[in-house]
Amino acid sequence: MRRRSGFGWLELVIGIVLIVLGVLAFVKPDFALTGMVFAYGVAAVVMGIADIILYIKVERYTGFCSILSLAAGILSVMSGVMLTVYPKTGVLVLTVLFPIWFIAHCVARLMQLNHIRYVAGDGVYYFALVINIVGLVLGCLMILRPLFTLATLRYFAGFYLILLGADAVVTAISRMGLRR
Repeated sequence: MRRRSGFGWLELVIGIVLIVLGVLAFVKPDFALTGMVFAYGVAAVVMGIADIILYIKVERYTGFCSILSLAAGILSVMSGVMLTVYPKTGVLVLTVLFPIWFIAHCVARLMQLNHIRYVAGDGVYYFALVINIVGLVLGCLMILRPLFTLATLRYFAGFYLILLGADAVVTAISRMGLRR
């Protein structure tokens, strides 16, 4: 019987947290924006730590692609800390910071796709590919329309956080979480 590694459990927890945050963005329209900023700051820190852990685990196998994962992880942690410490300022900065985080995370995940395909299989590979392309498109739309982003942030954020959560859960239950 194969045992699950810590990586699979970490991805599962991240996926569940992201899905819950995404659903909250849709279900609670009166949810204070500063509360969302704080919650997304925590999510950014958790995802950044996961990217840094992934860098540590795969850097010897992937070369340059892992450096982008490390950079995205550090950017996510820095963004998350800023959002949790200064939530009121974060509301204004969120219109620029959130799309950059989307784009950085998607680029990092796209760079890891070959490793994901090798370890988890074609199904997870295509699922991650589609989700991260959608994330890139959403990130670019939010950068091009910052006022529109401020008005519709919870929908963009909710939709994408649910997709990211689904990606993390699928990764966690795939062969990627199994020890070899």
